[in-house]
Amino acid sequence: MRLSHTGPVGAASFDEPNLVSASGLVPVMRLAADAGLDALAGDLLSVPTDKGANAGGKVSALVAGMVAGADSIDDLALLRHGAMGRVFDRLYAPSTLGSFLRAFTFGHVRQLDAVATRFLGGLAARAPVLPGLAGTVLVDVDDSIVQVHGYAKQGAGFGYSGVRGLNMLLATASTAQAAPVVVAQRLRKGSCASPRGAKRLVADALKTVRSLRAATATGQDTATGQVLLRADSAFYGAPTVTAAVRAGARVSVTVRMDPKVRAAIATIPDQAWTAIEYTDAVYDEQARRWISRAEVAEVPFTAFASRRRAEQVAGRLVVRRIPDLNAPANPDQASLFELWRFHAFFTTSDPTNLDTVAADKTHRAHAIIEQVNADLKNAALAHLPSGKFTANSAWLVCAVMAFNLTRAAASLAGGALTKATTSTIRRTLIAVPARVASSARRLTLHLPGNWPWQHAWTQLFSQTCGPPRTTTS
Repeated sequence: MRLSHTGPVGAASFDEPNLVSASGLVPVMRLAADAGLDALAGDLLSVPTDKGANAGGKVSALVAGMVAGADSIDDLALLRHGAMGRVFDRLYAPSTLGSFLRAFTFGHVRQLDAVATRFLGGLAARAPVLPGLAGTVLVDVDDSIVQVHGYAKQGAGFGYSGVRGLNMLLATASTAQAAPVVVAQRLRKGSCASPRGAKRLVADALKTVRSLRAATATGQDTATGQVLLRADSAFYGAPTVTAAVRAGARVSVTVRMDPKVRAAIATIPDQAWTAIEYTDAVYDEQARRWISRAEVAEVPFTAFASRRRAEQVAGRLVVRRIPDLNAPANPDQASLFELWRFHAFFTTSDPTNLDTVAADKTHRAHAIIEQVNADLKNAALAHLPSGKFTANSAWLVCAVMAFNLTRAAASLAGGALTKATTSTIRRTLIAVPARVASSARRLTLHLPGNWPWQHAWTQLFSQTCGPPRTTTS
């Protein structure tokens, strides 16, 4: 594509008062209002002084800006352009929203956590954001470092990644039919250990899943599937695992290769190993089995056996082994026996529902939470905008609400967007320019002709604002 030679552009002027650059905010923020975002924030937040006045409107503005692509406080100015004042009320200045965030204390952040939990319940009741909740629900826990710059950031430090930043701890929920949504979140200082606070976060996340199941149940529909908590080895500890078990969930957690785990692996007989679908695997149609370099087996195992009985958890140790491909000192000399690398995880899942092979495949899918981490960092969490730790904590909660709201809007639009990334949803549904016209005291949005995702946008608008009116101009 190249610029037109027949009608070259010779001038540009920012003088059109009837344009908006993100018309998708209209149906999205209607969905947010129906799910109770404004009302919940107004009822539950008690930020003092004039900075906390109309907390519901300010939280809604923060979430709307993040949905539209804002990743800093200054970026929230994108809500104050063209005809946005005709379409929306209470267009706060970025400085006002920044002062609001800086007035937060730790208690106010926890209040905002409660808003986020109830808001997700409202979204689930109005959009198919988590279909299949009555079946198996997968809850993933992971932490990630959000890099920061400058020396004025409270709590910033060098964590396990060697990058200076703040530590974000997330719990996501997903099903076989649905992309993940965030059900719990915490911001921690950058140098903290991964499992710090994970016990409380896991309890909160599982409580949210139970409430979502209750909110979406209809008639005789009851939750019959298991809730499976997945995590990596950083979270293999009695506090986190027992918190999940006490909440009624099953666990699938990677273990560290300590002497007890190695001793358990040594007891597995050679005939117990089963080849699995893995990298470079080939399926033999005649033998009806995988020809693979990776194999799995399991052995009964009691986690935390050295602790008191109340903290011991009985389950099974599922082990995957692959050949150790490290080159020997003399490549022309054959080894006496094959060397293996072992990867093991502890699980309490029901073996009748998840056998050894299925349990291994399910556990490896824990990597889906990395996509959520990357998605958030590619959106509102590209920056943590304040020097105050509690303001950044509140920013994280707002970013999570914006993520879940975007996911709910995509589920109403349908099609491939139900599992698309935030950037794709924003490009196709949110950042759609429109001209605002009024007739009979009603506003009409005139969007670009031949928009490739017109059907998805219209589907979202119809589900939230009613069927769009047919216009002739």
